[in-house]
Amino acid sequence: MKHTQINFAEKLALFSELWTPKVIAQMNDYQFKLVKLKGDFVWHDHKDTDETFIVLKGSLRIDFRDGFVNIGAGEMYVVPKGVEHKPYAEQQAEVLLIEPRGVINTGDGDVSEHTASNDIWI
Repeated sequence: MKHTQINFAEKLALFSELWTPKVIAQMNDYQFKLVKLKGDFVWHDHKDTDETFIVLKGSLRIDFRDGFVNIGAGEMYVVPKGVEHKPYAEQQAEVLLIEPRGVINTGDGDVSEHTASNDIWI
């Protein structure tokens, strides 16, 4: 077995699309996904799972129906399952997501133009 570390910068350089999470690792049933974000996303929730956002570069605001949280580089936030939220990044942000395999990025609602293909590895 070859033991190789995962370099975030190298992986991030492999794609330019926004709002399209790419899987870089899996631990049990949880996937680690890199994503580039800019602008507004859609309101959504994940009824059966929490979702972790770790900002690697830039900043991210996550809006909730009753407020918001700002997350800067080197910070993280866990959105509890079932909580409706909408990520927003004024400038491009690079984020590591941690969530169970199979989670749809636009949540449990309707598929939209923002819905990314799932389980895409880089």
